[in-house]
Amino acid sequence: MPKVTVYNVSGSQVGELELADNVFGIEPNAHVLHSAVVLQQASQRQGTHKVKGRSEVRGGGRKPWKQKGTGRARQGSIRSPQWVGGGTVFGPTPRSYGFKLPRKVRRLAIKSALSSKVINNEIIVLDQLALAQPKTKEFAAILNNLKVERKALVVTANYEDNVALSARNIPGVKFVAANGINVLDVLVHDKLIITKDAVEKVQEVLA
Repeated sequence: MPKVTVYNVSGSQVGELELADNVFGIEPNAHVLHSAVVLQQASQRQGTHKVKGRSEVRGGGRKPWKQKGTGRARQGSIRSPQWVGGGTVFGPTPRSYGFKLPRKVRRLAIKSALSSKVINNEIIVLDQLALAQPKTKEFAAILNNLKVERKALVVTANYEDNVALSARNIPGVKFVAANGINVLDVLVHDKLIITKDAVEKVQEVLA
């Protein structure tokens, strides 16, 4: 079982925590991680792009000239694709880019992401994280105590309003509850700051 040091908000070591092998100690699967990231990014696409085809462009109801006898190429409408102002051929229309992955694959992906953080020593476990009131300055001081200088994902067992409000104004810092942890957020951020309660909750769900 992988072991990690547990810190308090002052940055002092207060103990150690054994992580579950089947959640934080597996060999990361790069292909599954890629598939999960593509799934999340595809699902975030709005898919509202739209162009008009020849049947949707205004005008062009009358045949521009008779079929034969003019010496020019036959034309059926001034809104055909080859005309200026005509419809677009094979242009984009509104669609959903989302797709599905099997449940086991999704679970393997989040386990791989969490395990990669442990392997790269990019996980910080806190004994607890709670603020009496929303204070960005206090939260920035906690990050400074933990020597976090780059992008960080902060995870607590339950949604903490004061922590969320304190973290949202700090560039590169994102807060989620344990039930909202996902592959893309874990991989995008350089550090994973997670409380002991959140670790237990994640292990309970994924084990």
